Amino acid sequence: MPSEALVQLRQRLELFPPRSRERRKLIEEAATSYDVSLDTLYRALRERARPKAEGPSDRGTPRKLSTAEMERYCEIIAAFKIRTSNKKGRHVSTARAIQLLEEYGMETPDRFVQPPQGLLTKSTVNYYLKTWGYDHTSMTRQPPAVRFQAEMSNDCWHFDLSPSDLKHINLPTWIQPGRGNPQLMLYSVVDDRSGVCYQEYHCVYGEDVEAALRFLFNAMSAKTTEGFGFQGIPQMLYTDNGPITKNRVFQNVMECLGVKLVTHLPNGKDGRRVTARAKGKVERPFRTVKEAHETLYHFHQPQTEQEANRWLHQYLLHYNNQPHRQENHSRKEDWLLHLPANGLRQMCSWERFCTFAREPEQRKVDACARVSVAGVAYEVNPDLAGETVVLWWGLFDNELYVEKDGTKYSPYLPVDGPIPLHRYRKFKKSKTQERADRIAALAQGLVLPRTALEGNQELQFLAASQPKSQPAIIPFQDPDPFQEFTYPSILAAKRAIADNLALPLARLSEQERAFIDELLSQTLCKKVILERVRHYLQERRSNKDAD
Repeated sequence: MPSEALVQLRQRLELFPPRSRERRKLIEEAATSYDVSLDTLYRALRERARPKAEGPSDRGTPRKLSTAEMERYCEIIAAFKIRTSNKKGRHVSTARAIQLLEEYGMETPDRFVQPPQGLLTKSTVNYYLKTWGYDHTSMTRQPPAVRFQAEMSNDCWHFDLSPSDLKHINLPTWIQPGRGNPQLMLYSVVDDRSGVCYQEYHCVYGEDVEAALRFLFNAMSAKTTEGFGFQGIPQMLYTDNGPITKNRVFQNVMECLGVKLVTHLPNGKDGRRVTARAKGKVERPFRTVKEAHETLYHFHQPQTEQEANRWLHQYLLHYNNQPHRQENHSRKEDWLLHLPANGLRQMCSWERFCTFAREPEQRKVDACARVSVAGVAYEVNPDLAGETVVLWWGLFDNELYVEKDGTKYSPYLPVDGPIPLHRYRKFKKSKTQERADRIAALAQGLVLPRTALEGNQELQFLAASQPKSQPAIIPFQDPDPFQEFTYPSILAAKRAIADNLALPLARLSEQERAFIDELLSQTLCKKVILERVRHYLQERRSNKDAD
C-alpha cells in the first residue's frame, strides 16, 4: 500500500476505540480496496509505527584494529579466495583463510603478514567484506559486455555451427564404414549489421573443414532461391577458436578471398572477463530455427540433405523478413539499405575456389617418380625422383601440385597404375640426369698423380686464379603460383600443343610451325595459345577442303 494511504488509514483508526467494530470494518475495506490480506495490512501498520533504533555511534568502524589495517586483512582474504577458486566456483572459506593466516602467515608483495591469534573473527571479517565490497560475489562479478555493430552490410559476418535437433536423416549422401550415420549439422552465418541469416544442413562427422568451405562458398555466392539476395564476400569473419578456424587450409582460403579472420580471445586471457561468451547474434538464429522450424519435422521429416536445405531456405525467407532488432524495417531491408557504396565483392567461380583449398604435405617421391596420396598414385617430374617435396593437394579436385625449393611444378593427374610389359618406355633424360652422366664420365677420366700419395714436396702447385664473379640475376617472379594460366617455357608450351593436337609438331607444315613459333614468342598464356592454334589449323583445313 502507498505510504499516504497508510497515514490516512491510521488517522481514521485513531477516531475509534481500540476494540471498536468500526476499526475492523475500516481495515477490511482498505484490504479489499488494495487487494491485500488482513495480515499484510496489519504488518504494514505495525512497521509504519515502529521507531527505528539509532545504533552505536561507532557503527561500521572496527574496534580492535584501525580501518586501514582491517581493510588490508580483508583485501588479503578476498585475494586468498580468488587464488584458491576452481572452475566450479569452490574456494576456501573465511574461517579457513583466517586459520591459515594466523598459523602460517602470508607473503604479500609488500611484506609478510601474520595476524595474532584471536584478532580476526569469522563474523567480523564477513561483515566488513560485505560492507566494503570485498565479498567473493562482488570480486568475481563479470564486467558489463560491450556490444558492437558494423556500419555497413557485409563488413562482418558471424560464423558458427550447431548440431541439429533432427540428429540424422534417413538417406545421407555418404557414410564412412564403421562410423555409423553422419550427424546432421547446422552451419550458419549472420550479417552483423542487419542480422540477415543464411544457414545450411550438412551431414558430417564432427567439425568438418570441407563442409565449412562448401557452406561459405554457397553463402557468398548468388542464391538460386527467388527473393534470397544475400551474397558477397565479407570484409571480416568472426568465429570461435574451433578446429575449423585453426585449420591451415581454411585460413589459406580466407586469405586468398581477402577475408580477415577474427576469433574470440580464449577464456582466461583477459583478466576476469569471460572473452568467449556468446553475444546472441549467431546463437539466437539457431534457437529460432530449432523452435520455429525444426519442431515441424514431427509431422514431415526430410529424407535427404537437399530436401532439408530446401525447406530451411524457405523458412529463412520468412526469418529475414522479420523486424530488425533496432530499426523500424526488416532485416532484409536493412541489409539492402546499408550496402557498401562501391558495391558487393562478387564471389569467384567454384573452379577457382577449388584452387585455393589446397593443403601442404611433405612427402618423398619414390624411384619411379611417383607419389601416392590417399591411395591415388601421381606421376611427377622425373627430376623429383627420390626427393623430399611439398605436395599441394586440393580438397575438391584431384589435381596435385608439387613444390621443391620454392619451385612449383605443373598440376599432375592420377595415373592408372604400372606400365604394361610390352608398352614399356623410359623417361627422357632431364637436365639433371644429363649433368649427372657428364660428371660420371668425367669421374672415370680423372687421374691423380702418384706424387700425391708419395708425398713429393718439391712439386709446387700453382693456385688457380679465381674466376671473375658474375652479376647476381634475380629470376622473374611469376604471379601465377601454380602456373595455371601460363606455360613455364616455350618447350612446355610446344609439348602441350602436341598433346592437345594428339600429333607431333614435326608432322606439321613449315608454315604451321612458323605460326606456332611466332605465337609462342608473343605470349605463353595457355588459353590464348590453344584457342589461336586450334582456330588457325581449322581455318587451314577448311580452306584446303574448299580448294
